[in-house]
Amino acid sequence: MNATDELLGERALSKLKWRCRRGLLENDLLIEKFFRRHEATLTVSQAKGLNDLMDLSDNDLLDLLLQRREPSQLSEADAQVSASTYEALQVLNLIRAAATAPLTDPL
Repeated sequence: MNATDELLGERALSKLKWRCRRGLLENDLLIEKFFRRHEATLTVSQAKGLNDLMDLSDNDLLDLLLQRREPSQLSEADAQVSASTYEALQVLNLIRAAATAPLTDPL
């Protein structure tokens, strides 16, 4: 098993959840839904991807989560880089899938 495939530890998960708090309620709700579905299986690699996404502005992040834009369509070069890492794209797809799943879906 690769080190990036290891499950995220409890302390690192707690820090990541704190880092993921956002200024826009919509982002918080989508990220919270992602955590409800994936926190028990979150890997170090996925945590890196989530951290990359947290480098984005709230508006850019919301545009990505709601599929109004793709990473290459963001206006800032730094934002494009942060949102385009392999890990960020992987997590973005998971968040988007969690966002569209019914709330009654079993975890």
